[in-house]
Amino acid sequence: MVELETKTYRYASKRPGDGEIRARLRMLAGERRRFGYRRLHILLAREGVQLNHKRLFRLYREEKLGVRKRGGRKRALGTRSPMTLPEAANQRWSLDFVSDALSNRRRFRVLAVVDDFTR
Repeated sequence: MVELETKTYRYASKRPGDGEIRARLRMLAGERRRFGYRRLHILLAREGVQLNHKRLFRLYREEKLGVRKRGGRKRALGTRSPMTLPEAANQRWSLDFVSDALSNRRRFRVLAVVDDFTR
């Protein structure tokens, strides 16, 4: 026989259920997908829900909520074709900014425009 106080093993929690808070938390997280639990805590507090931030974080994790990941960089689809060489003047131009410094250390930039056929 285990020697425990009767109060210990017959303890029943009197804490109210989390059903309403969970439902409201899910609804707010669905509306505002970029908000984390801290921002949702502020929104719930504005509605009059008094809630400890640690308890809110526990509910947030148990509901498997989280800030959605943003999409990655869009990459070009398909295969790239090699650039064709120009066969005459004025068919293709290239431009670039070139920077340099004068002897008195003053910097300047120039837009260089070049015809790819005649250079």
